[in-house]
Amino acid sequence: MEQLVDLHTHSTASDGQYPPATLVEKAAAAGIQLLALTDHDTMDGLEEAIQAGAGLSITVLRGIELGAREDRHMHILGLNLSADCPELAELCRVLKASREERKYRILSFLAERGVPVSLEEVEAQAGGDVIARPHFAQVMVRRGYVSSVREAFDRYLDTDAFQKIERYKAPAADCIRLIHQAGGKAVLAHPYQLGLPHDSLEQVVGDLKAKGLDGLECFYPKHTPAMVAEYLALAKQYGLRVSGGSDFHGEQIKPDFPLTPTPLDMEWLGIAKT
Repeated sequence: MEQLVDLHTHSTASDGQYPPATLVEKAAAAGIQLLALTDHDTMDGLEEAIQAGAGLSITVLRGIELGAREDRHMHILGLNLSADCPELAELCRVLKASREERKYRILSFLAERGVPVSLEEVEAQAGGDVIARPHFAQVMVRRGYVSSVREAFDRYLDTDAFQKIERYKAPAADCIRLIHQAGGKAVLAHPYQLGLPHDSLEQVVGDLKAKGLDGLECFYPKHTPAMVAEYLALAKQYGLRVSGGSDFHGEQIKPDFPLTPTPLDMEWLGIAKT
């Protein structure tokens, strides 16, 4: 039985615009029945989101998004995690420490390029423990260095030069293993971002399947109909479950990524429509 789902969203627990409870309210208003909160490298917002969902007609899943070491665009989503997952929590602690160290290098990187910002401004923008690139981008917009978050990324925060200060990431196999230890399912997010021709992408997906990958995010705002058809075929070829999500961060951060209810069968996550 299909449900209207969005299995890829972000809150202020990482780099999203809205607090977890507000995100859930917006998702319910958008007609979403099943929502996964998948903040980057943290599970801190999950209990707030689940509590908010309990008062609305929406089921909230514990989730996470982990960057994999193999490629800076390879992200693994963990869906339907258990409440107690110490091994994954330890990885989150390591990732948080790496982000804490990297923020100083980002400040230096921007200052060297004539767009200085202060740590106080960025921390105030983040409003939480996780400081990520969108927080720097928003401060850059406010200071008038760039006209949009997208421009901040295109000119500074997603360039080859910036990648020299990359933070720590775990190998994909470890991401998948820890998600499974946490009782969840592992899904390759937004495969188009890998920028690979079909044969190379097929090899990557096959390799990840051998490492335990459970699903493929076939439905995503930037996936064209041709891409969706390609990814659905790959999912079928490798016996992967079909996932879909908006990668919603909020209108100020990703204006072209609205909350999107996608009809999908969720029994593979152990969740049947009631």
